[in-house]
Parts: sequence; C-alpha cells; structure tokens
Amino acid sequence: MKTIICGGTIISASDEYKADILIEDGKIAQIGIDLSKIDVDEIIDANEKLVLPGGVDVHTHFDLPMFNTVSSDDHYSGHKAAAFGGTTTVIDFVPQTGNDLKKDIDGWLKKSEPKAAIDYGFHMNISIFNQDVADQIPGLIDLGITSLKVFTAYNSTLRLPDADIFKVMRIAKKYGFLTMLHAENGDIIEILVQEAVTAGNLTPEWHAHTRPAWGAVEAVTRGISFSAQTEAPLYIVHMNAAGEVDQLAYGRDLGLQVMGETCPQYLFFTVEQLLRPDGSKWICSPPMRSEEDNQRLWLGIMEGTIQVVGTDHCPFFFDGSKSITYEEIDIKIPGKELGKEDFTKIPNGLPGVGDRLPILWTEGVGKGRITPNQFVAVTATNPAKIFGLYPKKGVIQPGSDADIVIWDPNKRLTYGVEWSKHRTDYNLYEGWELEGYPVKVFLRGKCIVDGKKWQGNAGEGKFIKRMPFGQVI
Repeated sequence: MKTIICGGTIISASDEYKADILIEDGKIAQIGIDLSKIDVDEIIDANEKLVLPGGVDVHTHFDLPMFNTVSSDDHYSGHKAAAFGGTTTVIDFVPQTGNDLKKDIDGWLKKSEPKAAIDYGFHMNISIFNQDVADQIPGLIDLGITSLKVFTAYNSTLRLPDADIFKVMRIAKKYGFLTMLHAENGDIIEILVQEAVTAGNLTPEWHAHTRPAWGAVEAVTRGISFSAQTEAPLYIVHMNAAGEVDQLAYGRDLGLQVMGETCPQYLFFTVEQLLRPDGSKWICSPPMRSEEDNQRLWLGIMEGTIQVVGTDHCPFFFDGSKSITYEEIDIKIPGKELGKEDFTKIPNGLPGVGDRLPILWTEGVGKGRITPNQFVAVTATNPAKIFGLYPKKGVIQPGSDADIVIWDPNKRLTYGVEWSKHRTDYNLYEGWELEGYPVKVFLRGKCIVDGKKWQGNAGEGKFIKRMPFGQVI
C-alpha cells in the first residue's frame, strides 16, 4: 500500500520544512515537493499541520507486579495510551528473578507479544549479580537487548553493591551496552523510613521526606565516578533534583560519557501535592521535590544537559476498590488505597506515557521554554539514537519506519481522563488547558489513531531488537 501525507510542515530535531511524505510498505520511501502527483492508494492532507516522528518513550513499566498488586496498564492498554499521545515506540524493563536472564526475558515476551499495540523493546534489570549472570550478559545482544539497569536503592530487593555496579559497567564498556542508573541512597532511605514509621509519620508526604534529594545527588555523583573509571557510558534515569543536573553538567564538562533523563512529573509537581487529600496520586520513586528543582530541570533540558524526557510510566488506580470501564469491560485492580494508612504500602508509580508529548508541547514549546526542534529531540530522536533504534525510529527520513504524528499546533482542549487513555482512574493533569495535540498517529504507515478513534490492535506491535554501542549525545 502506498500513502502520501501532503502539505504538512516536517519538524525534525534540527530542521523545519514543508514537504510531502511517500509511505510504502511501512517505510518512508520518499520526501519531496508535490508528491501527490504519484499514483497512490491514499492521500492524507496535512496542510496547516505539523508532521513529527512518532515519540520514543524509553522508560515505561507495564504489567509490573508491586506491593501486592500490579501496574494497571498492560502491554495493550499502555501501548494504546502511548499512541493516543503521539508515542509509537516504548521500551519496558524486564525484572530479574534469578540467575537465568533468558528465562526472564522469554517470560516478559510471552505476556507482551500477544498484547503489544505499538513497537517496543526491553531493558534488562540487573539486581542479582554473580559470575553466572556476568557470563550471560554479552548474550543479551543477540536477543536485541543492549541496555542494563542498576539501582543504588531498594535494599534487599533491587540494589547492587557499588562493586557489582562497577563490574556491570566494565562488561557494558566491552560489549557496547548502556548502563542505566536509578540514583538514590538506599541506606539512608532505610533509616529515615524506619524512623518515620516509629514516630507514626505515615501520611503521603513522608514518602518524599524519607527519600531526600541529597541522597539522589550523591548517588548520581557516584555513578558518574564509575563511568569515569570504567570509561563506560552512563544514563541517569528520572532525574528529579537540581543537584543531580549540576553534577551531570560537571561530568559532561569533563568530557565523560554521561547522559540524563527527566520526566514530566518532575517539571511540574512538588512535595506540596503530597499534602493534598489525594496526595497518594503523586507517589512515585524518586519523589516530587521543590519548585527550585523544577526550574533547574527545565534549564537542564533547555541547555542540553538533559537529553531525554521519558515518563517512568507505572500507573495504579487511586481507588482500586472501585471499578472503571475500559473498552466496555469493568476493570478493578488494587491500587494506592493499599497504603491509605501507611505511605510505605502505597504502590510507587504514576500514569504518564500518553501525557508526555501533549503536556510538554503546551508547557515547553507553547511557553517558549524549548523550540519545536528541541521537543522532537528529547521525545523522539535523542532516545532513538541513545538506545540503538536510530534511524529506524525517531526520525522522518527515507528508509525509516513510517512512525509519524500529524500534530495540530492550534488544537485547544481541556485535558484529563477524558482524553488520556491510561487504564486507571485519574490523570495528573486533569483540567489543564492544552494547545497543540496529535490528530493522526501512524505506526509503520498504518493510521492507528484518528482523532479520538482507535484503529490499532493487540499483537500489532513488533519487538525491536536494538543495536549495541548507541550514540552518546
């Protein structure tokens, strides 16, 4: 099938120009002027619209078990929500359950493949490390997994000792993996949580008080030092504190191969949200910080210290004792009410995969913080380059997958649950006035979102094997 998108203004990470796009067999076949003269099956008018590459969200958690429940979006509903927000590729995390990494990956593929509605990849968590695991890591490349996530928090569950993180990064350097770091100080968190519980401080704001920003800053500094000593690239996930950005800037100024990601929640919300009666909606790890942190993160994006805006999408119902209707089926999943008497039992996570592009456009491009080119860079092109997806994904050019978003920069709407398609009972941005929104979304040339109409299907998404030695930006 041949399709032409005509009359739109293409926005890339570096350019802006008016041209037509010829799509053939799921790929971009040609870009030029007056291509509508070519004999095709369909012509789509994009006059007065922008044409963007489909978003790439490299930080998502679907169907993730946590705190005696599971994140409420699976690999279908979460992918659908992503698509409605203009994202066409996501990367999820495979939890490590033991010494057999392939078994964990096969298990994650088994539950994702029948449901996937957009294209996707996996990162591998490394939360258990020994010689057996070390010997298996190089083989992940043949499985298309080229990134490893390590933690300096979650003692006794996910955290690795510094020595093991160092060893993982040495392997990563040799074989071309990218190491991803969750940066907090697990020892300090354990002490502060125990003190809060003993004192009876159990309300949601204590989630933030027991995970101080200085612990995150110190962990980022440690991670950067590991990168310097191993000469391995490092990607710091969900940056949330001003000091983290300062340390990242310092490392980059020294020429180190260190990069950073933040998420929309850390640009807009603070610990003040946790004081609300519905404060548990904003519980995630790391927690919300201060307005000063918000502003430093924005500056980090604007000046290029931070390369990627992801989401850390990991939604839970606010009140899982009540059902919601999703695709005409009643769904009820235990959620944040599990911790209504104790913040340590509130599932840590937020919805966001579908919100990322619309919110960042209005608040970033619309308010003059970033240019449309920077918007494309941090939401699509940079993550594709860093994680070995480029030029298949993240760019509009001949030979790339026809993952395309037709964006109406003038579309105004009052955002919230009505528009977002997450399978949960709330939206963090309820009532926000937006200007600029996707009106058509294409996955490999097929229109899967047309206005409010869903035209995608479970199982239509493809697992993308990624290349090692991704770019350091």
